[in-house]
Amino acid sequence: MRILVVEDARPLADVVAEGLRDQGMAVDLAYDGLSAAAKLDLTAYDVVVLDRDLPGLHGDTICQMTTEREDRPMVLMLTAAGSADDRVSGLTLGADDYLAKPFHFPELVLRVQALARRRPDVRPRTLRAAGVELDPLRRIAVRGGRRLDLSVKEFALLEALIRASPGFLSAERLLERVWDEHADPFTNTVAVTIGRLRRKLGGPPVITTTPGVGYRIG
Repeated sequence: MRILVVEDARPLADVVAEGLRDQGMAVDLAYDGLSAAAKLDLTAYDVVVLDRDLPGLHGDTICQMTTEREDRPMVLMLTAAGSADDRVSGLTLGADDYLAKPFHFPELVLRVQALARRRPDVRPRTLRAAGVELDPLRRIAVRGGRRLDLSVKEFALLEALIRASPGFLSAERLLERVWDEHADPFTNTVAVTIGRLRRKLGGPPVITTTPGVGYRIG
């Protein structure tokens, strides 16, 4: 799951980003409206956590730009303007949800997860491929009746592969979906994590590698 957090209060933005990363999400940060617009042009996000009162470009403008995209992310407005009229105006602009500051972080996580599930191309809650079952909400992965003990990144990598099944995902695409914009494209992180995931899945092998193409489960 790829998330963009747009917040000009850097300490808050950094805390939100780290908290979402701890939940297995790949998170990018923008501290103003102009950098947010640039990132949205370059990357397909599942959810944008968007402050309204931004320098550069106002959050309302970013929200309108986002909702006009063909492959639009879901938008959660996160702002100190929390009156009923503020919520109505934010939702009228195209936001999918609205959370006022101060907020309870577990609620933010649940709202982000709920928005990601509501995207039109998202599959049902329980994902299945090659005899592996995965519940992203409860963070449970099972193969052959055996629950898998996966790290945050291993779980996110397995989720990305299952969502793409029966198609392939390149290492570059997996870096984009599971890590974030700071991931080194020349690193062997994907191969190492795939190796750990294969060992935990056990036999017979279900993740295949095609040189020059990528990885698939099936």
